[in-house]
Amino acid sequence: MKKRNHEVTAVQPLLKKDGSLREPGWSRQLYQVYDRRRIQAPAFRIKEWDYYLVLNPQFAAAFTISDDGYIGLQSVSLLEFGEKPWEHTETILNAFPMGKLRLPSTSAKGHTTYRDRRLKMQFRVDPQAHKRRILCEFRNFHQGQTLNCDIRLFQPPMDTMVIATPWAQKKTAFYYNQKINCMRAKGTLTWGNQSYTFSPEDSFATLDWGRGVWTYDNRWYWGSGNGLVNGKPFGFNIGYGFGDTSAASENMLFYDGVGHKLDDVTFHIPADSYLKPWTFSSSDGRFEMDFVPVLDRAARTNALLIETDQHQVFGRMSGKVVLDDGTVLEIKDLMCFAEDVHNRY
Repeated sequence: MKKRNHEVTAVQPLLKKDGSLREPGWSRQLYQVYDRRRIQAPAFRIKEWDYYLVLNPQFAAAFTISDDGYIGLQSVSLLEFGEKPWEHTETILNAFPMGKLRLPSTSAKGHTTYRDRRLKMQFRVDPQAHKRRILCEFRNFHQGQTLNCDIRLFQPPMDTMVIATPWAQKKTAFYYNQKINCMRAKGTLTWGNQSYTFSPEDSFATLDWGRGVWTYDNRWYWGSGNGLVNGKPFGFNIGYGFGDTSAASENMLFYDGVGHKLDDVTFHIPADSYLKPWTFSSSDGRFEMDFVPVLDRAARTNALLIETDQHQVFGRMSGKVVLDDGTVLEIKDLMCFAEDVHNRY
């Protein structure tokens, strides 16, 4: 029987010749090498995406460039968490991109680019300088106004969360995903006459980088947050429900650049409203949290074979976490999000 939370440390191809995962498990970096040519599935089933969330206690912005085989989804969200929480998301869909966007095979280098008459968006990586950059111009984003942004992210050498997850019912289906937390953010986003300034003192970014082949019907839970605890960068990634996680969970804490692996975390979501308080519990007692929602970024699509029902809920989390060495950190009103997503596509 394979050890739960198996850590992958070898640099090797991600997939075997038959298209199955070579070594399911988690790692601190992208040690397993993704190669689209090794996938044993039709091009319309391959999913590749880069998603950035830049957030501080007052507002946030999210950016997606994705090539999901028979559909491409390019999206930008702007969110405010003040007295009257507010969000707007604008999405452009593309039919059958099937690799035409040429998303990089690693998060560590290369640029991710999308361009059409209305949207110009690019995610740049400068590995030598340990920096990333988000550039975006979205015409008629909302109320006829253009959204522009230029945001720089700082990524010093640090642990990340990488997971290689198979599906038990289909051996050539897999989910290869990296979450990079705790990147300080600096830059400005403008929308019409509104301006939002991200300062590295309180603004952090998360990258959700993913490649894979999924089964058709999936429901997952994911949460992520970043901030300062005792003056040091702190972040977390929690989630479950996606594929066969018997080899490893994707639950992890980050503190001052070091990752601390967790076992299982459970989301306790009120049955009657996503905006009522939630709680989180953990099988190892190392992630015990209360969550007070502020804003539900809800979206639902139902178009023949494609159906999505998403609730990305932003709010403030308080409680305690325990590091690998037993150190207890008290978390107070950390702005973050937790989501419940059901997709069929």
